[in-house]
Amino acid sequence: QVQLVESGGGLVQAGGSLRLSCAASGSIFSINAMGWYRQAPEKQRELVATISRGGISNYADSVKGRFTISRDNAKNTVYLQMNSLKPEDTAVYYCAAETPRRYWGQGTQVTVSS
Repeated sequence: QVQLVESGGGLVQAGGSLRLSCAASGSIFSINAMGWYRQAPEKQRELVATISRGGISNYADSVKGRFTISRDNAKNTVYLQMNSLKPEDTAVYYCAAETPRRYWGQGTQVTVSS
């Protein structure tokens, strides 16, 4: 079992920045990739960014150049630095950990006002 706890969401004006954190506990040795997903109202959950154990990252086209995912393996924590935020980034952001199965955090709300 893996437990994930997110923090760092909130309300920010367009053009602003936020940093999300996700701390993993439990069977952390089994975690391979970690990532962030988001779900806006009445929309499907979508991939934002992922990062492998070795640090290789992947981003959705909509966030490339604005968001940066990073991982501190010593702290079992993954971060999402979000810059130049837009109203369309408003969503609940979920942390995910990939083992043979995917674990989810509880989600953190990010609201970007215009």
